[in-house]
Amino acid sequence: MQAVVTTLENTQAGEIDLPDALFAATPRADVMARVVHWQLAKRRAGTHKAKGLSEVSGTTKKPYRQKGTGRARQGSLRAPQFRTGGVVHGPVVRSHEYQLPKKVRRLGLISALSQKQAEGKLVVLEAAASAGRTKELRQQLDVLGWRSALVIDGTLDQGFVRASRNLEGIDVLPTIGANVYDILNHELLVITRAGVTGLMERLA
Repeated sequence: MQAVVTTLENTQAGEIDLPDALFAATPRADVMARVVHWQLAKRRAGTHKAKGLSEVSGTTKKPYRQKGTGRARQGSLRAPQFRTGGVVHGPVVRSHEYQLPKKVRRLGLISALSQKQAEGKLVVLEAAASAGRTKELRQQLDVLGWRSALVIDGTLDQGFVRASRNLEGIDVLPTIGANVYDILNHELLVITRAGVTGLMERLA
């Protein structure tokens, strides 16, 4: 598959051959959903916590005698039916991470790349390089019409990273960091020549 290569100056810089195995596959929405769910689960902190009966502060004394009061029997004021009592089956600190097969993750990434290509929202960039001035980069992106874009590069140019850091909707990732969630979360997917080579090596 041939694709036109553009530059930040909005000029053409030749063409590039994109492998059909990565950019022309049939997108699998179900697989992409599985990968996104897996990513978001790994991202969760899991620091939620509620105190149980044995953890709340309070007396251990029996509130009143077992029989003869006409009331229901009680053994502790820290029981959940009392105010300031413990929580039954409350959340505890834990990891939400789970395993997902590498083949599923690989297929999810290929599906995301192919979907952007099918929608016409894939741009191949000659190089992502900048002098480090946010104002200049903003002007270039306004000419290109990029408002929400994920830029994937093989070797990140620190000037470009620094210039794009304060631009809302513009994110930069190395090839090894390309993932389904960020690709689908941006309108445009911008890959440099070096980024295409890196993805081919990664997904070979």
